[in-house]
Amino acid sequence: MRASDRAYSALREDIIEWRLRPGTVLAEVEQSERLGVSRTPVREALSRLTAEGLTTAAGGRGVVVTDISLDSIDELFELRETLEVRAAALAAQRGEPGIFAELHAQLVLAPELLSDNDPARHEYYALVGRLDDAIDSAISNTYLANAMRSLRVHLVRVRRLAADDAARLHAAAAEHAAIAEAIAAGNPRLAEAATTLHLHRSLTHVKATHTPH
Repeated sequence: MRASDRAYSALREDIIEWRLRPGTVLAEVEQSERLGVSRTPVREALSRLTAEGLTTAAGGRGVVVTDISLDSIDELFELRETLEVRAAALAAQRGEPGIFAELHAQLVLAPELLSDNDPARHEYYALVGRLDDAIDSAISNTYLANAMRSLRVHLVRVRRLAADDAARLHAAAAEHAAIAEAIAAGNPRLAEAATTLHLHRSLTHVKATHTPH
């Protein structure tokens, strides 16, 4: 892997996981020392992150991690509903039922992963990621899948806002299970309804708990 790719992956994960919080200045010298690469790969990585909207130029301060405001959360969920509700319906029509039946069975057991143990929670997030990937594959629409992947990098940051709320995580697991079950059943309207309900509850929770940085 190229040095710029390594730097990009490391910085991207740190931003998504909130180890680098909104407003953090990402100085090239400091980050190159931290990541063990030269300044040029860091500069390239920061350019890619800025193109994705995870960082932004802040005048004389250099590059900083972008904030997630309530307005931006509303905008993300407007787009998310447009894309994900349609994708769920297409997956129900075009997907392999057995794949989603297996994901449903795993998601039903997901509460067992939702302990206070961080690695266990990462297993849950990985399971949700597999559901996302299965939907992307099932819809057979490259443009829609690419649009959702581009959106998810920001959604993961928003999702982490609820990471300390065990009740919400358990509810979200049940909602994801319902989506997988509807797709496995080949029922587009039920898949749309399950996805719409999940998005509504997720947005309501995030807006109720989010405090601007």
